[in-house]
Amino acid sequence: MQPQTVQALAIVAVLCAFGLAELAQRRFFPREATREDNRLDIAVTLLFPLISGAVLAASTALCAWLIPAQRDALAHWPVWQMLLVLLLADDLTQYFWHRLSHTSVMWPLHRAHHSAAYMSVRIVYRNNAFYYALMPGLWLSGVLLYMGFGWVYVGYTIVKLTVIIGAHSAVRWDQWLYRYRVLRPVAWVVERLISTPATHFAHHALVQDDGVGHYTGNYGNLLFLWDVLFGTAHITRRYPPAYGLTDDRAHGPEPWLAQFVYPLKRSRRAETVLGSSSHAPPK
Repeated sequence: MQPQTVQALAIVAVLCAFGLAELAQRRFFPREATREDNRLDIAVTLLFPLISGAVLAASTALCAWLIPAQRDALAHWPVWQMLLVLLLADDLTQYFWHRLSHTSVMWPLHRAHHSAAYMSVRIVYRNNAFYYALMPGLWLSGVLLYMGFGWVYVGYTIVKLTVIIGAHSAVRWDQWLYRYRVLRPVAWVVERLISTPATHFAHHALVQDDGVGHYTGNYGNLLFLWDVLFGTAHITRRYPPAYGLTDDRAHGPEPWLAQFVYPLKRSRRAETVLGSSSHAPPK
């Protein structure tokens, strides 16, 4: 079986497992979801594999053109060395890409991820199409694939996306770590090492003046350790009471297509960052 097939099947299986768990808890169809949310969630989930696959294909094609002699040049590296490079080239760059996306430079391409007033596996990939098309980590991953990272990259992405999916899921799997005193040392390590529902839900909070919400931090994807190291971590072991964006509460949801393909499609809504004026994120 080809590596890409194994990767796709594994990620679909993880998504389905968390999705079924949300269904069992009656959280997969949140009452907060609007018609625009439903359309955006479906569109992004279906098209993200095509966008990310196109970026990886374009990156490897550029390598074949510009550095043909480097094909599989690093295939002899030990697994631990490849994983370290992937953590730096993919996950660390994504941390900074995510952090940049919370500035006026990039906020319109990331806003869709925060416009959902709910947490769920439905929103894992919910971003503007250009957010992924321009993502440095995806382009660098294409280079590493060309140079021989193959199966190691597949294993890495399966682990990474399992963590990311779990961090967005309404299942809140980390609660049981906080519930039992004997597990508290484990919880202390886990919540500082990888993204968890508690830390990532805080990043999606409606407000950040209640001691729980923290959308100007907790940027980590696989490793929350980056937030710890760079001073953007906020750990409370609590979950925000509300999610989403205040401008949506005031003016209604943005059109799903404008959220997905801005600037190709712009919004005419009042107080919008998907128009031609202000692009500033919430403060």
